[in-house]
Amino acid sequence: MSTAPELAPSNVYNPDVSSAEPTSDDATWILTSAFVIFTMQTGFGLLESGACAKKNEVNILMKNVADVVLGGLFYWAIGYGLQFGDDEGHTGWYGAGYWFLDSDDDHMGPSFASFIFQLSFCTTATTIVSGSMAERTNYNAYILFSLLNTIVYCIPAGWIWRDTGWLYKMGCLDFAGSACVHLIGQATLEGGVSALVAAYMLKPRVKRYEKGTDPLPMGNPVNAVVGTFALWWGWLGFNCGSTFGVSHNKWQFAERAAVTTLNGSFAGGLIALIYCFITNGRAEVSPILNGILAGLVAVTSGAGFFQPFDSFIIGSLGCIANTLIAPFLDSLRIDDPVGAVAVHAGGGIVGALCVGLFTVGEPYISPNGGLTRGQSGLFKGGGFHLFGVQCLAVISVSLWSGITTWMLLATIDKVIPIRMCIEEEILGADLWIHNIRHEYYDFDAIIAEMRREGMDLEEHIQPHKAQKTSLDFNLFIIDKFLTKRRGNHWIKKLVHKDSIDNFGK
Repeated sequence: MSTAPELAPSNVYNPDVSSAEPTSDDATWILTSAFVIFTMQTGFGLLESGACAKKNEVNILMKNVADVVLGGLFYWAIGYGLQFGDDEGHTGWYGAGYWFLDSDDDHMGPSFASFIFQLSFCTTATTIVSGSMAERTNYNAYILFSLLNTIVYCIPAGWIWRDTGWLYKMGCLDFAGSACVHLIGQATLEGGVSALVAAYMLKPRVKRYEKGTDPLPMGNPVNAVVGTFALWWGWLGFNCGSTFGVSHNKWQFAERAAVTTLNGSFAGGLIALIYCFITNGRAEVSPILNGILAGLVAVTSGAGFFQPFDSFIIGSLGCIANTLIAPFLDSLRIDDPVGAVAVHAGGGIVGALCVGLFTVGEPYISPNGGLTRGQSGLFKGGGFHLFGVQCLAVISVSLWSGITTWMLLATIDKVIPIRMCIEEEILGADLWIHNIRHEYYDFDAIIAEMRREGMDLEEHIQPHKAQKTSLDFNLFIIDKFLTKRRGNHWIKKLVHKDSIDNFGK
C-alpha cells in the first residue's frame, strides 16, 4: 500500500501567515463537504428514476449503487494514484503511486480527507452517464462498465488538478469540475461526453421516435423534483468544499462560491421557466429542472472566482445551451432519457470557457496568485491566454472522454451485449433483473400478448418465481383476518381468489 500526500494541491496562499499547510479545520471542512457531496447520489437516483418509466426505476437506482460500490473500489485501488500520484514514473499525462491508498499516523487525517473528497467527486461524475443509458442497458454489462469507467475521470482530472499535470502547468483552471466532472460525464463535461457516446452506441429505446421527437412523459415527476432539491443541496458542498479548506483566507472564497452557485441556479431556472411559458404556456417539469441543473453545471468551473452578477450570466448561458442541445439530439435520434448530455456537456463547455472570460484575479494573495494563480479572464483584463488554455482543455478532455468511453463499451460489448434484448426492454428491467413486480403493470397480460406475437421469451428471459406485490399481501391479510366480514360488498370487490390462494406459494 502507498501513502498519500497530506492533501491534494491547494492554490490559496495567505502571505500573512508563515505556512499555508492545511490545518485540522481544513480537513474537517473537506470531510464535511465530502459527506454533503455524497448525498448527491440520492439526488441523481431520484431524478433519473423519476424521468423514466416506472418499470425501470429500481434498475436505474441499482446502477447508481454499482457506480458507488465498484467505481469507489477502483478509485481507491488505482484511480486516486492515476489522478494525484507523484511517485517515480509519473508524468504530466498520468500519476503514479498511492495504489491501494493508505497513510502513516502523522498524515492520516489530511490524507484521508483528501481521498474521501476526491472519491465523492469521482462517484458523482460516474453516475451522470447512467442516465443517458437508462431503460435499455444490459445490467451485467453496465456493472463491468461502472468498474472500469473511473479511468475516464481520473486521468484528465489529473491533467487539470495535479500540480504536474500538463494542463495545470499551462494555467488551466477548473474550480470544482465543470470540465473534469461534467464534461467527461463522470463528474460533469466528462460525464456529458461519455453520456453522449453511450447514448449513441446504445441506440434509442424501442419505438422512442415512432410518434415524433417530443419528450416522453416522466414516470414520477415528484421523485424528479425531490431529486433536484437533493442535488441543489449537494452542489453547495461540491462548490464550497472545493476551496479545500477554510484557513488562510480560503473561507472567503467558500462564501463567494455559495453565492455564485445559487445565482447560477437561479438564472438557469428563470430562463427555463420563461422558455416554457413562451413555447407552450405551461411550467413543464423536466425543462425547468434541467435548466436549474445546467445553470449549476455552468457556474461550477469558476464558482470561487466568478463575481455574483457574472455567475448569473453564466448560469443563463448554461441553460440556453441545454435548451438548444436537447431537441437537437432528438432530431438526430440520439435518445437521452434524462437529458444528461444537454445538461452536463452543454453546461460543462459553457462553464469551462467562461472561466477564460470572467475569472477575477486575486493579486493581493501572493506569491502564487490564489485560486486563479494570478490569472484573469479576457473580460477582466487578462488577455486571451487563459481563454485559449480553457478551449484546449475542453477539446482535449472531450476527445479523451469520448474515445475511451467508446473503447470501453465496444470492448465490453464483445464479451457481454451492452443492449438488453427487446423482450426484456418491453417488460422492464425491474421485473427480470431485480425480481420486482410493480402493481401498475399487468405483466401476465403483457407476457401473454408477447407470446401471441410470436416472441420466444424462454430464449431471452429466465423464468422467475411468481412475484408478489403489496396489493397481494393486503388481500391476503383481508382474507385471513377478516373472514367474518367477507360478505361485505367492499370485501367482495377487493378480494381476488387467485391473489389469496397463490400468496406465499
